[in-house]
Amino acid sequence: MPSGSDTTAEAVRGPAPAGAVPSTVTGADRRPGRARRLAALARREAPRTALAAGAGVALGLAFPPYDLWPLSLVAVAALSLLTRGRRARQGAWAGFAFGLPFFLILLKWLHVVGWDAVVGLSVAETLFVVLLGAGLALTSRLPAWPLWTACLWVAQEWARDRLPFGGFPWGRLAFANTGSPFTPLAALGGAPLVTFAVALAGALLAATATALWGLRRGDGPRAVVRTMEAFGLAAAVTVAGLAVPVPTKADDTVRIAVVQGNVQQAGMDFLGRPMKILDNHATATEKLADDVRHHRVPKPDLVIWPENSSDLDPFQFPQAYDRIDQAVKAIGVPVLVGALVDHPTKPGYVFNEGIVWDPRTGPGASYTKQHPVPFGEYVPFREQLSKIITRFQRVPRDFYPGDHTGLLKVGPAKLGDVICFEVAYDEIVHDTVGAGARALVIQTNNATYGRTGQPEQQLAMSKLRAVEHGRAVVTAATSGISAVVAPDGTVTHQIPEFTQGVVSARIPLRDETTLADRVGAAPEWLLAIVGLLSCGAAVIVGRRGRTKDEKGQQ
Repeated sequence: MPSGSDTTAEAVRGPAPAGAVPSTVTGADRRPGRARRLAALARREAPRTALAAGAGVALGLAFPPYDLWPLSLVAVAALSLLTRGRRARQGAWAGFAFGLPFFLILLKWLHVVGWDAVVGLSVAETLFVVLLGAGLALTSRLPAWPLWTACLWVAQEWARDRLPFGGFPWGRLAFANTGSPFTPLAALGGAPLVTFAVALAGALLAATATALWGLRRGDGPRAVVRTMEAFGLAAAVTVAGLAVPVPTKADDTVRIAVVQGNVQQAGMDFLGRPMKILDNHATATEKLADDVRHHRVPKPDLVIWPENSSDLDPFQFPQAYDRIDQAVKAIGVPVLVGALVDHPTKPGYVFNEGIVWDPRTGPGASYTKQHPVPFGEYVPFREQLSKIITRFQRVPRDFYPGDHTGLLKVGPAKLGDVICFEVAYDEIVHDTVGAGARALVIQTNNATYGRTGQPEQQLAMSKLRAVEHGRAVVTAATSGISAVVAPDGTVTHQIPEFTQGVVSARIPLRDETTLADRVGAAPEWLLAIVGLLSCGAAVIVGRRGRTKDEKGQQ
């Protein structure tokens, strides 16, 4: 039967002569019909798109600084329902509508750099969720689909954690659940197992809603059984972590002091005048030494300064070296100092280091950050991109990556140094504990993103790492949030943002490893591979179903 556009064209031209060959419809003739179909499709998909966007907003609110972790279950359930029974392309669109608002909320702290950076990174991260949405749609018709849903969430995070430029792990479901019943699962399988459990519980809630819909349609006792099964499994997965013992018994203890010297101002220009940040930390340390001499506080065994606590290279600027040495001698114990150090053989490159500074022998062992942040601490394709995006010229030198873990002997303690964003990367923290770290130190400088929610997001990662590895985690920040986290993930001490202060605490040192330490990345790889295989199985099943239909029609 001719379309409306064909009929109109025939009316204009008149009937074709007898025996004439019908003319083909031109692209211009087809365009109005195609536009109407696209408009109709957009109208049909608008409600689903709005619901997907709302679910993405809900997931954003599950993360710090909002900390509404139950919304992570709601968000997973909503995306599962919105992709269930749909085509892969429809699932991909739902993934886009879900992922973009989620990342815009999660990463809005980047507006300090520029809103274009927020949007650009959010779009890049959303592309992984687009693939997730397509995968959820494909596997939604398979038996046990909630299981494949959970595996696909792990696969999506596996890819985001590694690609491109070493990946960007922000926004993992596990990082929204650092104070929930799921948290203890980190001691068994790390962040990937927590993500898997959250996604599985959310998908089972979606299965519960599907079964309830069947009950409403009058499917009878069978729907009742399915509803009870799905909801019971969702509840069991949610509380399963509460049965996991989190090891916290100390083999030894050490008294530490964390110095938060503060900065002149928040934002991109937090450094202020040279030596200011260094002097802030040195002065706070000297005040601590005075308190110790007057018995107002006990003497620490070691002191921890944050990342970039020396704003000048102490090996290039004698005044910086002397100021650090003066403060260290005043307190009389080793100090872990954060500093940018010029590369000895590659001009234009710097090391982001934690340096053990002894009151008698001066600077000694050091750790260099292994995973510099692309476009923040180094600029890929600098020569080409700097001409297009002039903001990259504000990153004058590229950070050079280190080549070994951050195991450092600081006074009587073997500590694992992890610098700033490295806390988000499973492998770096795992290798540091595997090398023999008895407690973890996160040296960080969040002054650029002060009062934006980013320091809270990073502290949440420290809480998860504490449980995952059964280690106390000490976060030392220039402007906040400096904190001490017990091995069970509890924050025991904390200094607010943009406040100069010192935290004194006795922390446990532990030698025992968790199951997560021993299995490493194996659970993540296994779950991710199962997720990908489920997509392959869904494609095969779909092709067989179409083949049977075609044979039946013949």
